[in-house]
Parts: sequence; C-alpha cells; structure tokens
Amino acid sequence: MSDARSEILGAVRDAIAKSHGSAAGGPTDIHADARSRLADHAANLIPARGRLGRKARVDLFIREAERVNATVARVSSTSGVPREVARFLAKNNLPMSLKIAPETSEDTIPWTEQTLLKVEEGRADGTEHASVSHAFAGVAETGTLVVLSGPGNPTTLNFLPPTHICVVAAPEIAGDYEEVWSRLRSEKAGEETGGGFMPRTVNWITGPSRTADIEQTLLLGAHGPQRLHIVIVDE
Repeated sequence: MSDARSEILGAVRDAIAKSHGSAAGGPTDIHADARSRLADHAANLIPARGRLGRKARVDLFIREAERVNATVARVSSTSGVPREVARFLAKNNLPMSLKIAPETSEDTIPWTEQTLLKVEEGRADGTEHASVSHAFAGVAETGTLVVLSGPGNPTTLNFLPPTHICVVAAPEIAGDYEEVWSRLRSEKAGEETGGGFMPRTVNWITGPSRTADIEQTLLLGAHGPQRLHIVIVDE
C-alpha cells in the first residue's frame, strides 16, 4: 500500500473513531464541537473599506457593483420596485414577464399595480427571460449580494434566467463579509431560514456571470445570467 493511501485511510479511521468516542477520552459530540465553533468563530481581518457608516456603505456597494457590470437602482420603498423593474425591462427591450421568488410575492411587493408586468411565483426552469429574488444582505467592499436558498427564494432564480433582478434592503448592506456571516450564525438568521437551521446554499453573487477563458476576452453570461440588476429599497 502506498504511503499516500495509508495516510488517507488512517485519517478516515481516526475520524470514525472520534465520532464514536475513544476509550481514553469517552464519547465525543462532534455536533456540539461544530456548534461551539460556529458560535465562537473568530473574525478574520476586516479591511478599512468594510468599516463605514450606513450611507458610505451603500454608496460603496453601488460603485463596486457597477464596477463588475451590474446595474443598480434605488427606490424609496417596496411600492417602487414594480415600476423600476418594468422600466429596466423596457429599457433593455425585454419581455414584461417575470418568475419571482415567493419572498417577493404580492404580500411584500405590489406587483399588480404595474399592469404591464406578467408575474409568476416559483422556481425557474430555464425557459424564463427574467427572474426576481431577494437578497439576505449585500457586501459593500465588493458589491456582492448574499442570497439564501429555500422554498421562499429558489436558487434556480439566481442562475437560469438570462436576466436576474435582485432586491436588497439598504439597511441590510453590510460593510464586510464577516458581518454577514455573523448575521447568518445569529438567532435572527435562524428565524429567517426556518427554525434555527442554516440554509442549504448561501450564494455570493458579484456581478453577472463572466469568463475570460477564451483569448482573455471578457464574456458576460457564459455560465449564468448575462444581466444583473440590483434594486435597493431605502425604507
């Protein structure tokens, strides 16, 4: 048996022994260890650009998002979201049809007030032209959106339609990554994602899909949405 194979199998045996408890140390609760590590996680280095006031955070978020080819608009309240979405679709000569996340349903956003829009809730299947999802948070230092998976916010909406529209509240725009992870670990995140459980997927989205694999030429929409439009709700 090769040294590498022996090392791998040895690591597996050690992990199994730990999960069942050792004779010397008694049973080891690996779940308790994991919970303790999450609760007491030490923050990594936070750059100065991540330590800004609210107004400066939002301004930086917009600059960084636009720098990576996203477009950004601000509305004063959720009532302005349908009008802004209709404006964006019309400006880009796109169909007025949307597949939206249940979290952004009529109970939250008054879509029916914009009669030009055809809105349907649910998961995307690849046939849609545009989607709307809700961001748990934004990160100012990189212009990144943080979108949680779940029944109310299907992950397919983030990646399958060529146009992705994401709604984020201005107060939820954090300065840095560590602040968002802290929120996810908190009881508030547990309530928002259903009974204290972390979401299955946490998507960090920075601009539309892109690649420069072919002759160093930037191509948008290679592996996902070609357009990312962010609607910031100030209220």
